[in-house]
Amino acid sequence: MKRIALVNQRYGMEVNGGSEYYTRLIAERLAKKYQVDVITTKALDYTTWDNHYSADEEDINGVHVLRFNVDKPRAKDFNEFNGKYLTSGKLDTETEKIWFEKQGPYCPDAIRYIRESHDKYDVFIFVTYLYYLTVNGLPEAADKAVFIPTAHEEPFIHFKSFENIFPLPKAYVFLTDEEKALVQRLFNVENIPCKVMGTGVDIPCEPDEKAFRGKFGIDGDYLIYVGRIDEGKGCPKLFRYFTEYKKRRPESGLKLVLMGKQVCDIPKHDDIISLGFVSEEDKFSGISGAKALVLPSEFESLSISVLEAMSLSVPVIVNGICEVLKGHCIKSNGGLYYTDYFEFEGVTDYIFSHDKEYAKMRENALKYVEDNYRWDVIMRGFDEIIDTV
Repeated sequence: MKRIALVNQRYGMEVNGGSEYYTRLIAERLAKKYQVDVITTKALDYTTWDNHYSADEEDINGVHVLRFNVDKPRAKDFNEFNGKYLTSGKLDTETEKIWFEKQGPYCPDAIRYIRESHDKYDVFIFVTYLYYLTVNGLPEAADKAVFIPTAHEEPFIHFKSFENIFPLPKAYVFLTDEEKALVQRLFNVENIPCKVMGTGVDIPCEPDEKAFRGKFGIDGDYLIYVGRIDEGKGCPKLFRYFTEYKKRRPESGLKLVLMGKQVCDIPKHDDIISLGFVSEEDKFSGISGAKALVLPSEFESLSISVLEAMSLSVPVIVNGICEVLKGHCIKSNGGLYYTDYFEFEGVTDYIFSHDKEYAKMRENALKYVEDNYRWDVIMRGFDEIIDTV
């Protein structure tokens, strides 16, 4: 039985993050066939990297998890340092080394473990390109590395450091065609074996819209946002657009329901309802009752929440600046996209005024997930990638 190590900066049932959730889904399925360890930190909160978990090792849903201490929290001056570097017009690897340590999670013990345990594992799978564990860990295991960068167009992907890292792995897994095109264009890695595989979608319970509405006191039509409530996800702009929509449509009873950990301010508004971090049952029940799921982020490499909504026949409204999200809409005909307020207003009006087309969007959304995001196909692809290393 091959021994596989997955590397990600955070891991756990309580962790709220796209790449972290994806890592857990993959790890739990790989563990059915391989001996799997997850190499991660003791951090729960990415804004501080405080050591939340006390145990060095634990088993989560059949996956052996190795946790390492973060030696210092995210630097208090990181945002200032980041802003100055991005606007300097000069990129260099020495400054970026400081950048990665300031951003964190600064966890040299995990890197030391990867180095010293190189011969213990057949394959190392590094998930997400942007953090210290990948930047410093992948070079230590390049000859056994599968890289899942979860990359998208953003300033950080152009750092000089990545010119030395992206050519290193033995194989790639890309989540979308758009991600593959971006990485191959920027780093000339067309010669490295790769597969494009997203994630399967699991609905672990039968959604109960009525119970959800009763539990949280929600009536009428609502849009739903699922994920970290964060400036980096475009949430403040979504709040501005929604409140402007309500001003211009005073007769509308539409609400905006938010699910996820709050990182940025949420305006006080009768029709903006924040539920915080909810159970899986409440999440899927809430999505199933929504008129649409809305995702305002400009930077996504896949978006599991979009696929979960589509699997429940719920259309999506997304930020068209993000090529991946726009691609989901175009390929599926199960969603609409916008790039400014008036387009947001237009697509929101559309789903309420075109019942026939809306019903077809619901059908298309479900078909898109069923045709493209099946676990059996995805895990067979992982077997093939692992065999190439």
